[in-house]
Amino acid sequence: MGLTMDGTKQQRRGNTRQRIQDVALALFAEQGYEKTSLREIAERLDVTKAALYYHFKTKEEIIVSLFEDLTKPILELIEWGRGQPHTLETKQEIIRRYSEALQGAEPLFRFMQENQATVRELRIGDTFRDRMRDLRDILINPEAQLVDQVRSVSAMFTLHAGMFVMQDIEGDPEKKREAVLEVALDLIAQAHEHARGN
Repeated sequence: MGLTMDGTKQQRRGNTRQRIQDVALALFAEQGYEKTSLREIAERLDVTKAALYYHFKTKEEIIVSLFEDLTKPILELIEWGRGQPHTLETKQEIIRRYSEALQGAEPLFRFMQENQATVRELRIGDTFRDRMRDLRDILINPEAQLVDQVRSVSAMFTLHAGMFVMQDIEGDPEKKREAVLEVALDLIAQAHEHARGN
């Protein structure tokens, strides 16, 4: 009995933590990170500041935790990718999964874009760059010609561009995401084909 009770309690606590993150991110987007206080986050959530404090002591902690939670799929993808053969299928699967991970983390990336000073201070940008380098190293064939190495890296950046640049372009978001993914997969296929032909 104790187990299930603990399990649900754990689950619920996880949800509160997530609600705090979501509300904080929404407030940061509305009125700016600097101008938002923990008290306002608590008020929006309709909890006491003490209840909020139980999970997070500072705004910084909220952002760092969000970053860790939302980029976990990217870390898992790197781990998975390192154990796979360097086939085109592997690389395409990495691009597909990376596209999904980015979609899940979109509000955070928007925050990172709009709050670059904070991101620098919290060293989030550094961590993200490291993860992107790790992904790049899995996607790139080191023997490939430079132009094909660029194609492989561009596949990743196509997904990033799709997240930001394509937002203002008219159209169904899902169709845009599919189009962006198709271009990224094309780049990976081209790079791979050339490398084989060398």
